[in-house]
Parts: sequence; C-alpha cells; structure tokens
Amino acid sequence: MRTRRLTGRMLRLGTMAISAVAVTGLIAGPAQADPATPALPPIQPAQLLPLPPELDPGFYNPPAEVVAAAAPGEIIAARQVNVANFGLIPLNVDAWQVSYRSNNSRDEAIPAVATLIKPRGTAPTPRKLLSVQIAEDSTAGYCSPSYALQQFSASAFVGQIVAPAEFLFAQAALQKGDAVVIPDHQGPNSAYAAGPLGGRITLDGIRAATSFAPLGVGAGAPVAMYGYSGGSMPTMHAAELRKTYAPELNIVGAASGGTGADLGNALLMANNQATSGLVLGAVLGLAREYPDFNALLDQKLNPLGQLLRAVKAPFCVQYQSELLPFLNITGLINSPDPLQEPAIKAMLDDTRLGKSLPDMPVFMWHSKWDEILPLGSANQLVNTYCQDPKAQVTYTRDWASEHIVAEVVGGPAALMWLFDRLDGVPAQPGCSTTDSPSMLGTPGELQTLGDTLGETLASFFGKPIGA
Repeated sequence: MRTRRLTGRMLRLGTMAISAVAVTGLIAGPAQADPATPALPPIQPAQLLPLPPELDPGFYNPPAEVVAAAAPGEIIAARQVNVANFGLIPLNVDAWQVSYRSNNSRDEAIPAVATLIKPRGTAPTPRKLLSVQIAEDSTAGYCSPSYALQQFSASAFVGQIVAPAEFLFAQAALQKGDAVVIPDHQGPNSAYAAGPLGGRITLDGIRAATSFAPLGVGAGAPVAMYGYSGGSMPTMHAAELRKTYAPELNIVGAASGGTGADLGNALLMANNQATSGLVLGAVLGLAREYPDFNALLDQKLNPLGQLLRAVKAPFCVQYQSELLPFLNITGLINSPDPLQEPAIKAMLDDTRLGKSLPDMPVFMWHSKWDEILPLGSANQLVNTYCQDPKAQVTYTRDWASEHIVAEVVGGPAALMWLFDRLDGVPAQPGCSTTDSPSMLGTPGELQTLGDTLGETLASFFGKPIGA
C-alpha cells in the first residue's frame, strides 16, 4: 500500500510538472533564434567533379531578389568542397564554399562566393581567421579561386597559375591551427583590379566566415588579412573601408605586398612594356564594374582595342600576361589624353588607395625593382597614411627582387607579422620604413618558410593539416 501511495504521488507530481512546462510553452511560445543571426542554410555535399561558375549559376548567381533580401555577409547557400594542391593532391582539411550577399562599389546588392577552410585538431575558441585575397588577375569565372582550389579543377591547366602558388601561403595559417577564408574578390563579373568592389566582398566574406558555425570562428574572433599584387588591392581597400563598412569585425592587422596603390601610374608604367598584356586585362576588368568607363570603351576603343577586348575576355592570368606584350594601351583609345577623360579620371580616383587611414596595424612590402606596380605609388601611400599620428605602418623595400620574387621572399615575413597580431602581440607603434638587402634575412623567416614547405610536402601523403 505504501508503495502504491508513493507511486501515485510521483505520477501526480510528474503530471503537474509536465502541465507546468506545457503552460509555460503556450505562454512563451516556441523558442526563437536570435534575429541577428540568420539560420544557416542546409550544407550540400561536395561535388565529385567541380563545375566552374559559368556552368554553376545556381550557386554563383542566385536570384537577384534572394540576394537583395539578405544582409551583407549573410550566407545564402553552402556546400562542402574538396580542396587540393595544384588541383590534384587532396588536402586533409574540412572545406566549404559559401554563397553570400555583398555590395558592389555603388552599394548595390551582388552575390559573392568564398572558400572556408578549417584545419584538423583542436584550437582555442574562437578559432583565429586569416583572410587571403589571391591575385586572380583574370577576366573569366573559371579562373576564380573557389574553382581553382578544388580537386580536379582544370584552372591550373588553362592559365590560372597564381592561385595554386598563393594557396601555399594560406596553408601556413592552416598548419598553425587558424581557419582561412579565400573570397572570390573580383565578384560575379570577374572585375579584375576593381579594388573597392574587392574590399567589400572581402569584408563580407569575413562576415560570412565568422557566422558559419562549422568553421569555429565566432563573432569577435581575431581576423587578419593578406594580399599580394592583384590581392593587395582588395586587402587594402578592405582595410580602409572596415571602420565604415564593417565596424563590428575584429581585424587586427593587414599585410599587403606589391601594392597596387594607383592604377593610373601602373598603366603608364606598363604602356609599351612587357607587362602591358596583364595591365590591359585590368583595364577590361575595370570596365565591368564602372559603367561610365565601360561606355567610354564602347565609344572610343579603336578596332584593334575592340578585337583585343573580345579575344582576352575568357583568359586567366597566364594568357592575360602573355598575349601581346609591348602594347601601346593608351593608343588603343581614340583620345588625345585618355587619362584625362572624365570617366577614366573618376574610375582611377575611386580605385586609388589612401582615402582613409586603416584603423589597424599595416605591414607593407615592395620590390625596389618592381616592373608591374610602381614603387613610387607604394611610397606615396605609406607617406599619406603616416601623415596621421595614429598610423601604424611597417614598410619594407626589398632590394634583391622583382615583382614575383618579392612575394616569395617577403610573404613569409608578412605572415609571421600577421601571426603575431593574431596572437595578441602589439604591433610596433608609429611608422617605420626599412630598405632591406633581402627579406629572406628577416629573423625567423627561413625557419617559417622551411616549416611551411615541409608540412605542405607531408600533406601530399595525407598528413592532416593543423593536427
């Protein structure tokens, strides 16, 4: 009898508790997600054979109304991907692509895509993040990093030779245990050299990465940015735009090498020189982001210019560079002084760096003998920044390199500097400029370079990255 009474009391108490929970639920209503954190869309499985953007419009170009309804950086679609060195050798990491909303340089909604990569092993919560802006330098979607970095991508075999090489710098961060985001910073129209566009896409890519729970990088996590040459422009425009465009992001440092600070000076330097083919590609890319400049080219390009515009459109960086060097670019425009045309002046002014001081420490380096992007423009940018007493700029000019070698010898030094910022080490206050016989002599650089290459080689045999 005692047992029955006890059991009865327990049943009545349980019933009352369940009733109380039910009533509370009716009063409070169903649990609601934080409205500031949109729900993550379902993550699709990886494709066995990746498709370039031209053949994958559903992911790369979602409906305009869907894009416009999202907030900048909000993820629209996500899928797993298999990343690989040189498109062939798989990397033992977790990787995804995200399609998200960004804004162009006129603050109109556009779709954007970024690759998110998480290393193996545990890391502090939140995980640190490095945003790597690869020098795409091309005018076709199949040249984009999101396609080029995937296993069985054809990009490396059809002219995208930069993305696989610069991917090694991203792997240095993965080996350290940090996450990486690599945006397609040229946007849906492959607007090569459009720095303000790339800056917005970069910042929104960081927003997307910090909201993507599987990556393990939460809001407020320390973020650093790296870019060289064609990747320097989105990196530094993002650094200048952060305080007005994405002030919530905790960006602790930006590193930029071979910086494209003034595209007008770069054009004049390339005119009739070996690098004119590469720079003409940038001219054509810029027309895709600046309608007035595009209209001017429609009206004033001579027949040879119109032919080259059509022929060069589908090329990646290797063939952009190799097609017709020593070309008179300004001579293709029917104007007594093309750089004084209002549409060209407006475009060059919008893409020129130095309009505002980055509110984060900056590391810059440049070859003394750079044959593509003028040293003088980088010097001027540093001088402009350093007129402000709040500037924190570490600037090195390398005397034993040209444009390509300068990334090889300076990239590891830039990464070491960024890793210190991510680890909470304060940057040197104020501004400093150093003329270096070679940045290979930077303390610790050879060790960093050797460790990175060694770990990358080990990854060829399946070693987990960052474990």
